[in-house]
Amino acid sequence: MARNIQSLERAAAMLRLLAGGERRLGLSDIASALGLAKGTAHGILRTLQQEGFVEQDAASGRYQLGAELLRLGNSYLDVHELRARALVWTDDLARSSGESVYLGVLHQQGVLIVHHVFRPDDSRQVLEVGAMQPLHSTALGKVLAAYDPVAHSEALEAERESFTAHTVSAAEAFEGVLDLTRARGYAADVEETWEGIASVAAPIHDRRRMPVGAVGITGAVERVCPAGEMKPELIAAVRDCARAVSRDLGASRF
Repeated sequence: MARNIQSLERAAAMLRLLAGGERRLGLSDIASALGLAKGTAHGILRTLQQEGFVEQDAASGRYQLGAELLRLGNSYLDVHELRARALVWTDDLARSSGESVYLGVLHQQGVLIVHHVFRPDDSRQVLEVGAMQPLHSTALGKVLAAYDPVAHSEALEAERESFTAHTVSAAEAFEGVLDLTRARGYAADVEETWEGIASVAAPIHDRRRMPVGAVGITGAVERVCPAGEMKPELIAAVRDCARAVSRDLGASRF
């Protein structure tokens, strides 16, 4: 059995202690409550403070939870709210399009799939929730890079691998793709990531008009993009789905 890391256990215990009871606690209070030597407690608190998880009041010297924890908590809630708000609309999109539907968010210089609706047929399919997709070649990734400044920077800084002969990897050409994505309100991937596969995606915004994710459909090129042209009805369906989820998240204008 793997052993727990004692310093991490102690740090977690400190955060739980600061989260309950009094708003601020002194070093002696924390050390006493957790049965730690003051020097040990101070070292852990100093590390947590450097990472933004704990803040120290300059006047009293007491400690409280830091802003970084709030940011991480909001990120967790945002992703789960996004998925919850998208459930009905993504099911509808899968039925109307006949294709697989994916919901993705920015994560570690890529696209994290947080929801996946199977193509509504009897074919064997694999659930891809938790899978990562590249930012520069997928429709979901291009949408995020076009509308989210952080995703944009990460896509430009990362190595843009050429997965197929159709992958756009040069920086200037990629910027042109993002300009086109913003101009038309959706992104396409026609065999840029996987041979024989095409996809289209659109951005999802929250009440602050911030891009919080992307939704799209993926399927065989001959179905999604016959004769080299993306089906207009699929584009419209994806954009309608993105707008519906955005409205449910509080976005008022598109």
